[in-house]
Amino acid sequence: MKLAPKQQQRLLELANLERAQASAANPGAGSATGGGAATGAGAGSGAANKSVTPERAEADKAAATLKRARDAAAAAQMAVDDMEAEILRIQQDERKLKRRNIDNKKQLATEQDPEIRKDLEHDKYTTKSRIADLMSELQEAHNEIHALRQNRNVHAAKVDQAKSELEAAERAADAADAVKTEEPDPAENITKLRAELQEQAPEALAAYDDVRGENGVGVARFTGRGCGGCYIQLPPADQSAVRGAKPEVMPECPDCGTYLVRGQAD
Repeated sequence: MKLAPKQQQRLLELANLERAQASAANPGAGSATGGGAATGAGAGSGAANKSVTPERAEADKAAATLKRARDAAAAAQMAVDDMEAEILRIQQDERKLKRRNIDNKKQLATEQDPEIRKDLEHDKYTTKSRIADLMSELQEAHNEIHALRQNRNVHAAKVDQAKSELEAAERAADAADAVKTEEPDPAENITKLRAELQEQAPEALAAYDDVRGENGVGVARFTGRGCGGCYIQLPPADQSAVRGAKPEVMPECPDCGTYLVRGQAD
């Protein structure tokens, strides 16, 4: 195939962009040969969508971490609230029983009926016993709420740390997004190159598309010793033939059929 050296470089640029686009759209697919790549400006259209930057992915992870930290902190606070409510209940029951014990003592001081006094004495005993039980429960509750409050404070600190990490990650992600926005869109470059080559060298573009449809490459740089498409080192005779071809000629790789571009555009 014949093509002006400068246009060869433009065709090579198009081939490299489309290979990168296809690789991004199909990370597991081989790009050297046999790729059966689709031709045309719409090839690998999935890669035209701007990918998420690593910084944005880290920010998303940080946001998920913060959510988990907040959920855990909320659960820890709920445990504290429940135990505080339990302590209040115990204290209220204790006050009621103490008032009841005082009333029993007052009635015993004036009551003369033996049966009533017996009932009052029994109630006084059970009241004291219940008060003792409540005091034990209250002590256990105080010990437990101390641990629960410590746990709540630990989770609150984790939330603060996660918030700081998210803020830093968001700043980094915003900066990366701004840089990415300024970068040229590969899909736009592909469209421009195709339009340019379609106008200036339609036959060369069609030949490139045909070969690319067969091996997934189409055009690659001659590395000096081998093909930049299939990465096969050519025999010395083939190397010499490629080097000795006229500047406007694009030799084919004898192994994969890729058109080879030599040198740089003037």
